Amino acid sequence: MRFLILFTTLLVGWLLMSGYYNGLLIGLGISSCLLCVWLSHRIGAIDREGLPTHLFSGLPAYLVWLIGEIVSSNIATAKIILRGTSDPELFEVPANQKTAAGLANYANSITLTPGTVTVDIDEAKTGPSRFLVHALHPQFGDDVRSGDMDQRNCALEGKTANSELHPSGNAARKPAK
Repeated sequence: MRFLILFTTLLVGWLLMSGYYNGLLIGLGISSCLLCVWLSHRIGAIDREGLPTHLFSGLPAYLVWLIGEIVSSNIATAKIILRGTSDPELFEVPANQKTAAGLANYANSITLTPGTVTVDIDEAKTGPSRFLVHALHPQFGDDVRSGDMDQRNCALEGKTANSELHPSGNAARKPAK
């Protein structure tokens, strides 16, 4: 099934970007997509981690929420920059995701939200992993420390976050250098 999803995604993407629809080019597109699927299979990239189809069902709702967070953070970041009231900080937050795709999605979500950047990931073998996050202002840090984004990523991954790890504002704060 993953082979078919990957092939279809590649072919649709290729056709949309190509813009030319004659027999030769469509045949070359199909051939190149088949080659990519075969190579992906050979290197072991078509597995649950390489093509996380289990995330597809919850992704649209998550993306709508994330876009809303990005827009509101853009406005808040612009205000902070224009007022000159930045107060950067570094802090750690737990990441309760169990897969590499879940951790990457959470780290990228933090970084995509203006005013915050995931600086380092300490991937734990047992227990929650930890992220080192830089925030432009403590308000952004509080948003990350609240655990809402972590819980939404866990829900997207099909797991629930351990709420004991996210008492609001209890993550360790370290001043930015």
